[in-house]
Amino acid sequence: MYLHLGQSVVIPDRDILGIFDLDNASWAFKTREFLERAEAEGRAIWLTEDLPRSFVLADSRWGEPVVYISPLSSATLSARTEKGALE
Repeated sequence: MYLHLGQSVVIPDRDILGIFDLDNASWAFKTREFLERAEAEGRAIWLTEDLPRSFVLADSRWGEPVVYISPLSSATLSARTEKGALE
C-alpha cells in the first residue's frame, strides 16, 4: 500500500519508520536537533508552505532516512495507514 502525505507525494507504507505530531515531538531538544540536521543535510522535504502539522520519517533506501514535513495531522496519516492495512 501507499500513503499520501500531501501535495501529490505518495510513499510506500513499508518505507515509513514513524509518523510524528510536530507540536508534541518538537518540544524535545533531540527532536529539534534531528529536524534541523535533516534540513541542513537536504533530507527534509517540505510538503507545505503553511504551518506544518506532522512529519514522517521514511527509509530512503539510499542512506539516511528522509523527513517529510506534512500539512496533514499525524492522526489523519495514521488512520490512512490503518485503513490501508484493512483492505
